[in-house]
This record gives sequence, C-alpha cells and structure tokens, in this order.
Amino acid sequence: MGALILQEGRVLLVERAREPMKGYWSLPGGAVETGEALEDALRREVLEETGLEVDVLGLVEVFERVTRDADGAAEYHYILLDYVCVPTGGVLCAADDAARAAWFPLEEVDSVLITEGTPRVIRKAFAWLAARVARK
Repeated sequence: MGALILQEGRVLLVERAREPMKGYWSLPGGAVETGEALEDALRREVLEETGLEVDVLGLVEVFERVTRDADGAAEYHYILLDYVCVPTGGVLCAADDAARAAWFPLEEVDSVLITEGTPRVIRKAFAWLAARVARK
C-alpha cells in the first residue's frame, strides 16, 4: 500500500534504504499485517516511515509492479493500493526502511530517481484531490 500524502501543492516521498529499489524515491507505505484493516495498515506504515499521522481520504490507484533479476526472472511481485492522504500531526522524520523523507512540488517529481509509475499516480492524486475540493 502506498500513501500519496499531499500538502500545499507538494507530495511526500521517501528514499528507500533497502532493496528492492534502494536509493529510489517512492511513496511511503508497506504491507498489511494479518487481520489489519487496510487504512489502519496504511496509517501505521506512514507513521513508522515518516513520523506523520494522516487522514486517509480515498483510494486513487491499484497498481501492479513486477521487478526482475539480472536473468529476467520475477524477483518481486507487488499489488499496490495507493490512497490520497493528508497529514494531521506528528513530526516528519525518516525512519524504519526510509533513508530520507522530503516534500516535493509536483513539478520536481520527474527530476528525481523515482519508482516507475509513481509520477503518473502522483499527478492523478493531485487531480483527484482538486476534483474533490471543487465538488464541496
């Protein structure tokens, strides 16, 4: 699961400290523990990686990612559920399996080493949030 944490025209990204994709920027998030509700898992993972508490506003993307080893064999296979979130408390700090955590304006997202598909879903999240605000 991934958290698209949006605030003031920026998105929060974490730099991965471990494989897979060590050194890449990605959305904070992680795995669901047995018996844990999806949104509870997402809030827990965000807090563990970033120190922030969030409100989960809604699901914006379901994304499949398969990474392959040097021989082309599937090494990791993830089904990612990406939710739009807004921060509600806490203090930003990189922790758990994040080397760094930082806010990026939308226009800078394509200029960093970032996991495949992430810039597209970030743009989709900003559009989703703008449409939600416009409906109110």
